[in-house]
Amino acid sequence: MTTLGTAAPGRVQGFHPGWYGAVMGTAVVGIVAAQNPGAVPAVADTAHALGVVAVGLAVALAVVLGVPYVARWVRYPADARADFANPVVGGLYGTFPGGLIVLALGIAAVGPSVVSGDVVTAAVAALGISGTLLAFIVSIAFTAQLVLRPSVEAPAINGSWFIPPVVTIVVPVVLVALAPHVAPSDLGGLIALAVAFWGMGIVLFVLVASLFYDRLILHPPLPAPLAPSIWIGIGPAGVGSLALLRIAAAGTPLWGDAAPAVAAASLIGATALWGLGLWWLGAASVILVAHRRRGPLPFGIGWWGFTFPLGAFAAATVGIARGWHAAWLEALGVVLFVALLLTWAAVAARTVRAVRAGSMWAR
Repeated sequence: MTTLGTAAPGRVQGFHPGWYGAVMGTAVVGIVAAQNPGAVPAVADTAHALGVVAVGLAVALAVVLGVPYVARWVRYPADARADFANPVVGGLYGTFPGGLIVLALGIAAVGPSVVSGDVVTAAVAALGISGTLLAFIVSIAFTAQLVLRPSVEAPAINGSWFIPPVVTIVVPVVLVALAPHVAPSDLGGLIALAVAFWGMGIVLFVLVASLFYDRLILHPPLPAPLAPSIWIGIGPAGVGSLALLRIAAAGTPLWGDAAPAVAAASLIGATALWGLGLWWLGAASVILVAHRRRGPLPFGIGWWGFTFPLGAFAAATVGIARGWHAAWLEALGVVLFVALLLTWAAVAARTVRAVRAGSMWAR
């Protein structure tokens, strides 16, 4: 993967907008590992060490992939804009701010054991703020270009359309990570902004989900290269659930005597969203198996869409399990974490092989 930073001009010109999905998918492994799914004290240190390694790798990927990502906009802006205007791949530009934000969360989770608290806070703030601004811009711009097009054919609708909404739902999680570092007088404004982004992302998710559901049922099946994108729909439900729990906890000083009621209502709402994610996980699995029986699913950048949504759902499962003190949910969190590790390893290995073979540059 290190060759990406010095990619040949043709590779920079055709650099895929979805590459930062690898940053999101790698960083989320570290985030879930830092939770120590299963809450087994004997493996806490091992889980944390795994988290540090995964986040460190995500940092390296962000740097290596960021060079051609930015260079393409500078040297080949027409090609970059053409991809953004393409309804099939344009939503994948959301992976760039998404990668910055998820990386910030990974650093917040494991960074204090590696570097000083001031360095962690500065990195989380820089990545989180820049990612938040870009997420907002990409979300609006992608919607605007879809609306202003002469028409969008139903076959162009795919799961990558969930990426801009899911990134805006991740924003509250990084904002509340900064809550301990703001003045008490600023906490209310920070929590209000977090709630606003949560509402923004959830409503956009519902709107996109309705379009996607219509496309799946009333039109021909997704073509094989786009079939994995159905998995991305798990992400907004998982992240939305986790964000609601984090907002409730971070805003505790604001709730006063109502804090227990806010926590309980947030846990109930988060669990309801988690239930939607559980349904999506089952439905997506069945549909993808059916696609696979019809023929092979060609490997491509879109396969990184299997990692972050699964990681987000695993993180939400662990958080909800501890809110309800439910052992079976904690056990499910362990199963999902193991599935995440296996999925990440498989996708990463195939990516390395495809990069070496040169097939990852085909468009």
